[in-house]
Amino acid sequence: MGVLVLLSAVAALLFPDTLSHLKPRLINPLLGIIMFGMGLTLKTEDFRVVFSRPRDVLVGCLAQFTVMPLLAFALTRVFRLEEALAIGVILVGCCPGGTASNVITFLARGDLALSVGMTAMSTLLAPVLTPLLVWLLAGEMVDVDVAGMLLSILWVVILPIALGLVVKRIWPRTTERAAGYLPALSSLAICLIVLIVIAANAHKLLSGGWIVLLVVVLHNVCGLAAGYLIGLLLHLSPAKRRAVSIEVGMQNSGLASSLATLHFAAYPLATIPGALFSVWHNISGAIVARFYSRHGA
Repeated sequence: MGVLVLLSAVAALLFPDTLSHLKPRLINPLLGIIMFGMGLTLKTEDFRVVFSRPRDVLVGCLAQFTVMPLLAFALTRVFRLEEALAIGVILVGCCPGGTASNVITFLARGDLALSVGMTAMSTLLAPVLTPLLVWLLAGEMVDVDVAGMLLSILWVVILPIALGLVVKRIWPRTTERAAGYLPALSSLAICLIVLIVIAANAHKLLSGGWIVLLVVVLHNVCGLAAGYLIGLLLHLSPAKRRAVSIEVGMQNSGLASSLATLHFAAYPLATIPGALFSVWHNISGAIVARFYSRHGA
């Protein structure tokens, strides 16, 4: 998936005019497809871990919604990013964990049940916490429509997940047969989101995008390290530390691009950090999974 997303980004940079027919309005339906797929794959056991191991899930969610937003805010100040890019970086930091984190945790031999439970819980908390955090951290720069963002997350994230759960309950056998194709479908949707955002901003990226790319890389790497350190300080098992590290460092960056498109249309560059994060965290996730699985950290 990392290779596919990277190739999509390169293609968008090289052929932006050819891909200009892909409009930003497609981002929300594509994200809805990804979230619908997540709903089809969720099981009752994924939510059971929230009640059977509340401390572990609470630690992960607190880290998710404190470490990444604060890191985002700090990086925008340190690198003095222009307003639009700063909004985009903060949006990424305030989003819940991404579904790719579950795959990476599995490959890293981490606690998969904890990772899936944390993703589910942070996603359910996102309609309230994401708008509030964006308002707290970016409210001085731009007018943040908290209620509008809440409704957007409900429509684009929570509703498709709920529909997926309903479909799975009504047609369990059909859903089970389709499950093998869902990762490919989600990967394709993420690649299209990356194509849309980067093609629309290719010229600006090529003329000075290295700064925001550096910020995105630091944001992700520092999040991975901070998540692991938190697990270490709280004496969590190695498998749990890996899960928390990956869950904290990998964000639902597609949601960040979607919210930027919907609520910050006056700042088109705000969609870029989410797209770049989608590219980078799949690459870094593969590297981290290989490191954790080999060294048993």
